Amino acid sequence: MRAPFMAGDFPFPVKYGYATVGTIEQGPADSVGRTVFALHPHQTRFDLPAEAALPVPDGVPAARAVLAANMETALNAVWDAGEGPFGCVCVVGAGVVGALTGYLLRRLAGAEVVLVDIDGRRAKMAAALGLGFAAPAEAPGEGALVVHASASAAGLATALSLAGEEATVLELSWYGAGEVPVPLGGAFHSRRLRLVASQVGKVAPSHRRDWTHRRRLAHALELLDDERLDSLLEPAVAFASLPSELPRILAPGSGLLCQRIDYEGE
Repeated sequence: MRAPFMAGDFPFPVKYGYATVGTIEQGPADSVGRTVFALHPHQTRFDLPAEAALPVPDGVPAARAVLAANMETALNAVWDAGEGPFGCVCVVGAGVVGALTGYLLRRLAGAEVVLVDIDGRRAKMAAALGLGFAAPAEAPGEGALVVHASASAAGLATALSLAGEEATVLELSWYGAGEVPVPLGGAFHSRRLRLVASQVGKVAPSHRRDWTHRRRLAHALELLDDERLDSLLEPAVAFASLPSELPRILAPGSGLLCQRIDYEGE
């Protein structure tokens, strides 16, 4: 799963990342000074092909535009979910991707959406997006569509338990090289459940004929024109302070959503 313009190899040294917003300093005359989004590793300055930089719409602040890659994943997930009506949809895992997927299911498909998470602090964010919130034990079941985005075996088990008769469980989590136990006993077969993978590397089959990767990403940027999405953004930290800040940011249970990094001070 190499990112665009990635350099090096895991574990280290490696140059990785795929959500950068900046200003064009040199390039085609009509693009200089424009704020753009790029799928490029995190660094203060870089060169890339002009076609790899997508203009940020006027109504989208640069700080919010960093959500574009995650919004693109959520958009593809909604396409993979197929046509509704879905009724009440549970999204298990209220991280950035799960929240954005729930947001789009409500906005584009008109679904009633409940974010399901073990972290009660996410309820405030859910409310800001116009979504419901529930702990796993309190989540409504019998849905025709359940989305899983917690990247945990427990979350996947919860998602399967919430699915109704002949429902689809849409799996958005990325497990890397890990192995995850899946409870396919119980009512999995008798309910004729469908466990479907969604992954942003390819455009969803329903839209693949007419949509390119660039067009999909450009549309994801347009969908960020909603100030309610700022509820997903954490206060920016300076690039120079990352060595001291990363332990706090990456600590288990930190509850942080989209952690922005400010490179202006270098």
